[in-house]
This record gives sequence, C-alpha cells and structure tokens, in this order.
Amino acid sequence: MKRSDVIRTLQVQFKNMRTNDAMLMLDSVMDEMKGAVANGDRIEIRGFGTFQSRTRSTKQGYNPSTGETMYLPANKTILFKPSRELTKKMNG
Repeated sequence: MKRSDVIRTLQVQFKNMRTNDAMLMLDSVMDEMKGAVANGDRIEIRGFGTFQSRTRSTKQGYNPSTGETMYLPANKTILFKPSRELTKKMNG
C-alpha cells in the first residue's frame, strides 16, 4: 500500500474530506510518529503493533574485498513488533 492509497482510503471513509486535508492529516500523524521514535519513545497502535528504537552495539566486521578487519560503529534502528491480531490475520 502506498501513501496515495492511504489518502484515497481516508477520502472514502470521510466523504467530505479534500485531498489536501487527507495529505495534511497523514503527514502530521507520520511526523509525530517519526519524532516520537527519534526521541526514544515507544509507539503502540492497538491491533497493529509497536514501534521502538533500539541501539545496536559496536561490532567487528570485515571488508569483503580486502579481508581486513574493521569495526562497525554503534547505531540506532527501529524495531517493529506486530500485534497478535495482525499476526493471526496474516496467518489465518
């Protein structure tokens, strides 16, 4: 599903909503979610899942072309854990 599909779905659900209003609504929700995860907050959407930031520790890797050992720095990533309802719907 693309962004335009979500906007179209909002317009179908709310008959009088203009395209620009649906775009602004979606953008504001997504901006809030991005900001929350960037600040280290956990986002829980009931029936869908949770998003939270995780810090990966520094680890040792290697350069595949030279075989030389190198250290990969610590970084942050996003962890998504689907809800039981979503998992059941996908599998059932």
